[in-house]
Formats: sequence, C-alpha cells, structure tokens
Amino acid sequence: MKLPRRYKTQADILKAVASPARLFIIEQLAEGEKCVKELAEALQLEMSTVSKHLSVLRNAGIVTDEKRSNQVFYTLRTPCVLNFFQCVLAVQEDRVRQERME
Repeated sequence: MKLPRRYKTQADILKAVASPARLFIIEQLAEGEKCVKELAEALQLEMSTVSKHLSVLRNAGIVTDEKRSNQVFYTLRTPCVLNFFQCVLAVQEDRVRQERME
C-alpha cells in the first residue's frame, strides 16, 4: 500500500523536532528572536553545532532566519508548533501518572 506523501512530510517534521537541543531552541525562540551566539551560549554548545540544529529546523519549515550584518537571527516561522508541544506535555504527564499507579 502506498501512503500519501503528506505522511512522509509530517514524519520529516517530527524528526526535525526529535532532538532535545532542537526542542530547547524552539522553546527559546518562543520568547522572541535569537542569534546563533545567544542560543549556543544557552545550550553550552559550539556555534557550528547550533547552526546545524537550526538548519534542520529551517529545512523543516519551523524557523526562519534573517541575516543582519555579521549575525543571523532566528524566529519561529510556525509558532503553532508550540501547540503540538502542549499536546506532547499532556501525553507525558499522563504517562507519568500511569507509571505512578502501576
């Protein structure tokens, strides 16, 4: 059975956010635009590593970038991704409750 292409696209987007560092970046960008240096300092990672994470998020359509002078600033392109994170948090909390009951 051949599945519609949208499932592959959706899986690619989910893969893009399936990283603790990228989840943190998205959370940081929910507060407003940030440059690579700010994100690298917050994550305590090399700027090149953070740039790679941002590239994955940009290619997935989650963030957008704007070059200003020597710096590149990133913002959430699709802030609705935060709604998805609320859903993930609800699932996580329910899972914890279930584990406590067992």
